[in-house]
Amino acid sequence: MCRHVAYLGPEIALGEILVEPPHALYRQSWAPRQQRHGTVNADGFGVGWYADGDPVPARYRRPGPIWGDQSFADLARVIRTRALLAAVRDATLTGADGEAAAAPFSSGPWLFSHNGAVAGWPHSLAGLSAALPPAALLSMEARSDSALVWALVLHRLTAGDTAGEALSDTVTEIAAAAPGSRLNLLLTDGVTVAATAWGDTLWYLAAPGGGTVVASEPYDDDARWRRVPDRTLLTAERADVLLTPLKEHAA
Repeated sequence: MCRHVAYLGPEIALGEILVEPPHALYRQSWAPRQQRHGTVNADGFGVGWYADGDPVPARYRRPGPIWGDQSFADLARVIRTRALLAAVRDATLTGADGEAAAAPFSSGPWLFSHNGAVAGWPHSLAGLSAALPPAALLSMEARSDSALVWALVLHRLTAGDTAGEALSDTVTEIAAAAPGSRLNLLLTDGVTVAATAWGDTLWYLAAPGGGTVVASEPYDDDARWRRVPDRTLLTAERADVLLTPLKEHAA
């Protein structure tokens, strides 16, 4: 499993979301409060963020634990953004592909993270993999279940699906092929955020100043955090959040 978080809103330093809160993603790497599978997220981490006037996000990823990176806290203190997506990783297969397997994955304006695991990987998704164009498989950053989930989502985005459509259709398709999978997905292009709650916790917060935070678990004890029901799609633009139930397709 993993923990992840996305933010849209007024400009802030990365550390205001990722480091400074008492239960921020930084602390969730070794002491998550709500993680159902696994206890330590030390198999890599990453953060992606958007600079004003540039639709293509920057990324900073490392193969080890976030607390072991002596540069990250300084970067998080000074880099400012209006949108970010970050994750800490507990690998399904420890050590697989190192930094390349650490979220967020990216393409064009998109950043993506998967909190969960595909049941029966890799054999369970052989049929879905075969339906992808060869270029989509060859461009995968890592040989992991999360990288393939991202390839499936990106294929739908490239075909013209909205972020919400791409996530919801991918989740229900994988759930039918690999029952028992945990598929909490998180996606942003710096303007919108889409996320699914499917097998693990997901929360959102209307942040001060008109922003929105979407996270695996709250980073503090603010009473305004709201839990997203399981089997739900969340879509958000700044302070507007919409929750839509997801239906599981029969295999």
